[in-house]
Amino acid sequence: MRLFKRINTRFFTLVLLFLFNSCEGQNTQHLPVKATKIHQDSISLRAETLPEFRNSVYDTDYQGNQISGVIRTVFQDSKGNLWFGTQNGLARYDTSGLVYFELTDSNGQGVTVHAIIEDKTGTIWIGYGGGIAKYDGQYFTVFHEKEILKKNGLWSMTMDKKEVLWIGTTDGVYTFDGKALTPFEIPEGKINPSMGISTPKMIHSIIEDSKGKMWFATNGGVYIYDGNSLKNISEKDGLQSNFVSQIIESNDGNYWISTSFGIYKYNGNTLTNITEKLIENEGGIGCVFEDKEGTLWFSVNKRDIYSYNGKTFTKIKNKDSDFSPFPFQIYQDTQERLWFVGFKGAYRYENETFVNVTRIGPW
Repeated sequence: MRLFKRINTRFFTLVLLFLFNSCEGQNTQHLPVKATKIHQDSISLRAETLPEFRNSVYDTDYQGNQISGVIRTVFQDSKGNLWFGTQNGLARYDTSGLVYFELTDSNGQGVTVHAIIEDKTGTIWIGYGGGIAKYDGQYFTVFHEKEILKKNGLWSMTMDKKEVLWIGTTDGVYTFDGKALTPFEIPEGKINPSMGISTPKMIHSIIEDSKGKMWFATNGGVYIYDGNSLKNISEKDGLQSNFVSQIIESNDGNYWISTSFGIYKYNGNTLTNITEKLIENEGGIGCVFEDKEGTLWFSVNKRDIYSYNGKTFTKIKNKDSDFSPFPFQIYQDTQERLWFVGFKGAYRYENETFVNVTRIGPW
């Protein structure tokens, strides 16, 4: 009888340990990173000292001397500086002009910058294929880790209200405390055969909503983390595709979920595909953005730009030509100017015209 009690007690202890470790399983493994501090002057190049940049002399869609042939993201910091994450590195425009910073991966190769954010202290964080960097105004501290922060590894990044940095990669979600990466488990999805780079664990975007919940756009639908548990929104709930590229929360508290089959409005209970009739031959939805007046802007069928005021769709046409950008991001600066950055450079929409912003402006 005593032997049975001892065995039973040991079994009960093992069960408690298993349950405890399962609950804490999101934060049990830490992957250290290598940090290197670099002065900005050692990796900076003034735009005016560089040769003209142009993808092709035969391309008449846009002018020469682009900021970059492909711009992944644009961000304006609290000082008014404009930052550009490009396929060939990082650029910043301030009152002194345009400067490029030659960030590299752990192998010394050039990088593609996918994410730029600013924390409460004014530090700029840069996420790129091959690493993470933070900029304090003088120095870049670059963080490398070969397994997760590999080339084409990092695709999205956000910082929550608690100053926790969340990283979306081709290998899933990680948090970063400045010293180590900690995995945050998200169930696997599937490989998207229509994308050049796709994995079952790929995280396309991450946001924190107004209630403090974290939202993840994955190849298995949307995942929502409330601090205790994960909730999934996918085909079983009404999405036509589990390949979700972006999620935004609008000022009215609704959520907009971008997929290859349309933009879904989600009010917390129901899903409504608002763009189904706009998609041609599975052209799909690109980027989505809400401006300060509450108007939704998005791209569909690669180059068709639309705005949506909650009732009416308006196709945005260029009054000067048939050209429209192929944007990866739509952004509004503090002057309330709309930027469209992506394939073939940067554009602003002004006076019903897409104005190409090159190295020499117009700024």
